[in-house]
Amino acid sequence: MSTSKPALSQLWAKADRPGIRAFFLSMLALGIALVLALYSGAAAQLGNLFLASASALTALLVAAWVGVTLVPVLARRTPLRWIGYRMEYKITREGWFYIIGIVLVAMAAINTGNNLLFLILACLIASILMSGILSSVTLAGVEMRLDLPERIFAGQTVRGSLELKNEKLTLPSFSLRVEAVKPKGTATVALLETPVYFPYLPRQQSFAQSVPLLFPNRGIYRQEAFRIVTRFPFGFLQKARRLDLPAEALVYPSVEAGPEFLDILPGIQGATASIAKGHGQDLYSLRDYTPNDSARHVHWKASARSGSLMVREFSRDDDCRVLLVLDACNPAAVNTSGKERETFERAVSLCAAIAWSFSEREAFLEFRSGTVSMPLLPASENIFAILRHLALVQPEGHASSDSLLSTLSTRSDSFRVVVTSQSRGAIPTEAWNSSYVVFAKDSAG
Repeated sequence: MSTSKPALSQLWAKADRPGIRAFFLSMLALGIALVLALYSGAAAQLGNLFLASASALTALLVAAWVGVTLVPVLARRTPLRWIGYRMEYKITREGWFYIIGIVLVAMAAINTGNNLLFLILACLIASILMSGILSSVTLAGVEMRLDLPERIFAGQTVRGSLELKNEKLTLPSFSLRVEAVKPKGTATVALLETPVYFPYLPRQQSFAQSVPLLFPNRGIYRQEAFRIVTRFPFGFLQKARRLDLPAEALVYPSVEAGPEFLDILPGIQGATASIAKGHGQDLYSLRDYTPNDSARHVHWKASARSGSLMVREFSRDDDCRVLLVLDACNPAAVNTSGKERETFERAVSLCAAIAWSFSEREAFLEFRSGTVSMPLLPASENIFAILRHLALVQPEGHASSDSLLSTLSTRSDSFRVVVTSQSRGAIPTEAWNSSYVVFAKDSAG
């Protein structure tokens, strides 16, 4: 008895008190109206027409008052939206066998007139009806939420969170499967390629599952709707409810150090070292001379004191300034999916990998592509803005990049890297002489 009181108090604390009050008041008022209606009938039989009319009129007024004041209050607190769910029905293979069995039993019952066969037939039909009712109850009141990672890279498996919540007040849900709705006649990749199964969902509770997600290409992936499917309880009927839940994922290009990037990495590192050589002005240390050292760096006073050649080492400047340019001009790649388009996608991936490598080196990075220009900032601050642009960039059909590439020769404060999907002859001579140019076509194969 002591344990039941706290449970009742918790239930009363969570209850909708205005709704309960309106319900009992409406039941009391309708009970009074029913008594008045019965009294009106008895008075009419006794010949007292005035009393019968007054009682009937009072009963109607009480019922009208309930309909005008209390019924809207109860309707606002009733989840009537569950009634209007759009359901999709499909008879399973087991269901077809079951229906064939019902037909055979029905034919036998009609031919023989056996009451036992009619009783069995009634039970079989009732099972079908109960299957439809229970599956509708299972799907009703279930809401869904999909949480995607903040940063997604192409070709890398990430994990999202799929949550189902059972909003029903009294009944649980069983055997639910969530899958993405793909538009017919399209080959687009869905956000949820693999269905997610929930065996049991208690009332007024929610459960979440970690879902692996893999996007093969960069860009925006959109999903307009999902579907919750169940075969509960007997598996004869598959019933599904559509959820219009728009979801969107922005997928960055892959930044993994693939074979193509590893082929050009030594050249970029060497060019960076040659550009940065001599920029340091402060003496760092003295060391012994090696055959590869320049005679200009020999410290003659220290060499005279030690009796052997000593070389000066200069401290390197703290900041490595890089101007990264993506040449998006490739008329042959516009509106195509052939070899030129693959070359452009390779250029975007190489540009993303180069930007990521400079961010890991804590360089100062500036980015330009077409009409997009991002200022010089620490790479850790603007790397994801660059990747966001690279996730959405498309090839341009006009030669707007020529003016951009031709102005690179005037920049002497940064190490310049140009990534292009064009051929070697399409790059201006000024950009060729003043920048390190990465040709995506040379990285093919």
